[in-house]
Formats: sequence, C-alpha cells, structure tokens
Amino acid sequence: MEAKQWDVQIYITEDDDDSVTMARVVLSTGNGLRHESVGRARRNPVDRPVPEIGDELAVGRALSDLAAKLIGDAADDVAQMAGAMHRSG
Repeated sequence: MEAKQWDVQIYITEDDDDSVTMARVVLSTGNGLRHESVGRARRNPVDRPVPEIGDELAVGRALSDLAAKLIGDAADDVAQMAGAMHRSG
C-alpha cells in the first residue's frame, strides 16, 4: 500500500482587543495541489474575551471551507472521468 502525506498549516491571528480572530489554513499535497482557506470569528462585545473559543471557531470554519474545496475537487474529477469514459465508450 502506498503511503501519502499531505501537510496542513494553520495560521491564527487576533486583533488587539481579541474581538476578531482570523485563521488561514494551507493544504499542500505531494502532487502539487495547494488549497488555502480562511475562517473568521468575531466575539460579541458583551462576552468576556476567551481567545481559545475564537481560535476554535475560526479554524473550524477555515477547515470546513477546505473540506468543501476538496469535495468539489473530487466531484470535478469524477465528472471528468465519467465524461472521458462516455466519450471512449
């Protein structure tokens, strides 16, 4: 069985008063595919600052967007394969 490794890097930034957290997720695969996704979380001004919550929300949203991109890639690949099979058949 072939082993593959895909690398995901997550970068998190917060504004000065911890009210907005941004997460950037970068996926790199061994075959040169690269996707970048961004997630954002905003703290309600009446809530006390808990940076971990903003991190979790922002990263979760960025990863969710990345997942949607990968599923879209797979759907495009399946459609191309089906089209190629239909043309050759």
